[in-house]
Amino acid sequence: MRRFLRPGHDPVRERLKRDLFQFNKTVEHGFPHQPSALGYSPFLRLMAIGTRSGAIKLYGAPGVEFMGLHEENNTVMQIHFIPDQCQLVTLLDDNSLHLWSLKQHGGTSELREEHRFTLKGPPGSPPSATQVTAVLPHSSREVLYLGTESGNIFVVELPSFRVLEDRTIAPEAVLQRIPEDNCNRRSCELVEALREHPKNPEQILIGYSRGLIVLWDLQNNKATHHFLGSQQLENLYWQRDGSKFISCHYDGSYSQWPVSSDNRQAEPLENTVPYGPFPCKAISKIYWQTTKNGLPYIIFQGGMPRASYGDRHSISVIHGSQQTAFDFTSRVIDFFIIFSSDPAAEFDDPSALVVLAEEELVVIDLKSAGWPAVHPPYLASLHCSAITCSHHVSNIPLKLWERIISAGSRQNIHYSSMPWPIDGGTNIAPDPPQRDLLLTGHEDGTVRFWDASGVCLHLLYKLSTVRVFLTDADPNDNMNTLGEDEWPPLRKVGTFDPYSDDPRLGIQKIYLCKYSGYLAVAGTAGQVLVMELNDEDAEHVVDHAEADLLQDQEGYRWKGHEKLKTRDGPVRFEAGFQPFVLVQCQPPAVVTSLALHSEWRLVAFGTSHGFGLFDHQQKRLVFVKCTLHPSDQLALEGPLSRVKSLKKSLRQSFRRIRRSRVSSRKRRGGGGNASEVQEANAKFDQDVLQEMELAPVQRKIEARSAEDSFTGFVRTLYFADTFLRDSSRHCPSLWAGTNGGTVYAFCLRVPPAERRMDEPVRAEQAKEIQLMHRAPVVGILVLDGRSTPLPEPLEVAHDLSKSPDMQGSHQLLVVSEEQFKVFTLPKVSSKLKLKLTALEGCRVRKVTVANFGSCKTDDYSENDLAVLTNLGDIQIISLPFLKLQIRYPCIRKEDVSGIASCVFTKYGQGFYLISPSEFERFSLSTKWLVEPRCIVDMPEVTSNNHVHKPGTENAARKSR
Repeated sequence: MRRFLRPGHDPVRERLKRDLFQFNKTVEHGFPHQPSALGYSPFLRLMAIGTRSGAIKLYGAPGVEFMGLHEENNTVMQIHFIPDQCQLVTLLDDNSLHLWSLKQHGGTSELREEHRFTLKGPPGSPPSATQVTAVLPHSSREVLYLGTESGNIFVVELPSFRVLEDRTIAPEAVLQRIPEDNCNRRSCELVEALREHPKNPEQILIGYSRGLIVLWDLQNNKATHHFLGSQQLENLYWQRDGSKFISCHYDGSYSQWPVSSDNRQAEPLENTVPYGPFPCKAISKIYWQTTKNGLPYIIFQGGMPRASYGDRHSISVIHGSQQTAFDFTSRVIDFFIIFSSDPAAEFDDPSALVVLAEEELVVIDLKSAGWPAVHPPYLASLHCSAITCSHHVSNIPLKLWERIISAGSRQNIHYSSMPWPIDGGTNIAPDPPQRDLLLTGHEDGTVRFWDASGVCLHLLYKLSTVRVFLTDADPNDNMNTLGEDEWPPLRKVGTFDPYSDDPRLGIQKIYLCKYSGYLAVAGTAGQVLVMELNDEDAEHVVDHAEADLLQDQEGYRWKGHEKLKTRDGPVRFEAGFQPFVLVQCQPPAVVTSLALHSEWRLVAFGTSHGFGLFDHQQKRLVFVKCTLHPSDQLALEGPLSRVKSLKKSLRQSFRRIRRSRVSSRKRRGGGGNASEVQEANAKFDQDVLQEMELAPVQRKIEARSAEDSFTGFVRTLYFADTFLRDSSRHCPSLWAGTNGGTVYAFCLRVPPAERRMDEPVRAEQAKEIQLMHRAPVVGILVLDGRSTPLPEPLEVAHDLSKSPDMQGSHQLLVVSEEQFKVFTLPKVSSKLKLKLTALEGCRVRKVTVANFGSCKTDDYSENDLAVLTNLGDIQIISLPFLKLQIRYPCIRKEDVSGIASCVFTKYGQGFYLISPSEFERFSLSTKWLVEPRCIVDMPEVTSNNHVHKPGTENAARKSR
């Protein structure tokens, strides 16, 4: 009955667990998925981005971030900041309005939703009567003006959202003041734009989609001027002094209109089609910015010739004789200009153009010659090429950190040196305790190095492996090069480029040694590159070696993609990580596991066919081991093969079912007449029930067949200096775990340093362990005599870890998808195990050793296993006794890509992709917590509150 007894409750341990473990989702890194709206407050110097999923995110100075989520999860259509307030209003696609406030609580500011409101019409009215198309927060900060599809303009009181019905501007009232020639009910349908007069808050400009524009006197409730355009209206913009305004139109033109007291029906001063005379796309938004030198900046979205450039996403900037059409690789959502917000200033003097595209944020410096881009400190386009893998390295030494930054700074010489212009709020979070790197591998063969120390995920350096190989693209091609006479004057901007020259370039595994500066990178076509850090540009030959993992076995034929062709002769590399040797696996299958031991100068790699060991100091292959099972035909087809063996998979499934039924019949007694069979079945059912009663908390897990596909798939590789042959001598070793539940152990003989180049590294297989349940091996770990995980290579040499205990007996921990098992070394006898699948029905997807420190004292820390399951739960399991400490729900079990992308850190944090462009950061530790802590103080309100603010621009245009 011992198995039915619950373990005793240890209050001391429970208190310690509270001091060690705490789950928090802390911050989202990267670019918001599917952005839909943009807003900006020159008063707060904060930018707001809304998304299709109903999220709203505010950004200011680096480290100043806020996030809110509408309960409705509807698309955010427009965002408008209330002038001179810490408030903003959002409009959703369900026609609801939401008021948000930044309020201080507990020493930091928080974004809270205060009110929500939906404009309702009279009974029986169509939805278009109250469908909001334009929003104008008035400078009085007391009301909102809401333009609708029906042409009505409703006035809503703030913050109560009470409709002031007596102040509604009806189309009939507008038409009374317009000459009969232009008096047409349809001319007042759909309010396209509302703009407050920059000098007179009692006047607003109303733009209707059919081209009619009216200047409305709020005090006297009448139209004082009207302007009739010949084209469909898209948007309006006041000039700073209020003497003129600009309208832009559907035919790709813009017009400048004078506003004077003696002329109530004005004609446009000029009508311009920037990219005419051929038919052009609509100009959906425009700015006219004045400068001290007299030449205005004219900045507009769209307007490109339809026939030749109708598919381009562009924003044009014209300043005197300078004209550039910035060409974006994804659709432009919205943009705004940062200019002087001082009411006493005579000119706008624009400094920056901020563009929200569908896949990235781009900021252009308008003060510097050539209008260069500004390197963003946050909102990085993580998915500029699709992320294929990630790797986290904690506590980077200062010297390596500075060398990486130096290499990255050489790549950023084309960026502007201008300070980040969106700098509202104050970051009050403590400085990061250490320097952390997050490395992401991408589909285009690049590896990006991100500063993951704090709230802002900032790009430090980009490494490309393309130069080693022959591809269709020339690495010296410059997409931004323009001919002198090219028209329109397009210039590519941004980093988002979803197209890869060759999918075989994709990075699958990364391993960085922070002590030696060695980096190993492995890819989709079986390529393994070993690199070292060089502070200068260099040109050299990359050595090549082939690893035949099939070892000339007969009967196997690779059906997948070919290997990448390499460049002959010397290759020029930029300063940074430069490859010096390439190991090419044959067949060129995806590299599934990678390990690097920089002290021994060895790199191990595995694919679906086997694994190998390479000496990168002598540039010599040490050995290869084929793990392919005779039935592993799928392993020979490759991930890029169009023909998948579906019939074979179905056939194998049916065979497993048939075998299961046959074995059941044998247990039930086999033959006999019907009554005997029935009795045998009843007895069998009774036996099964008894078996279930004996172990009520365990599930019956059927052992996997050796004929299951991909059993030879190498899932994990691990280097260890441990006792493998006998208990008196330890030696270097390499361990490999496969998809079929097999663990291979090889003894290595690494020559001493003085003879390292003279004698070869030798390897000999010492052990082979076959797990009975044949579940895939996802992790291997050796514990020393103190039951502590062995330190990383060179960690002891740098005095950052204690030397491992080589006196006591070592233990081997093998983690499969279904259970954890501890073996003694060197005998490899089973000592302890924890069944996960049988007890809880989940499978291990990711596992790592993490160090958890107490938040109460610096004197205590412990190593535990952080485990992510296929259900999205994270479990913390103690070492070496394999006791479950705590469980947290983290990722939705349906989010398979999020679970697959998860990476743990050494100190109890983690990252996973919540979208192709965003990492969610979480913490399991009470001590290591990286989260935004910021405050937004209310700036002093100036005496003149009526200066035009770009925050009142329409953030989302009606789709046509």
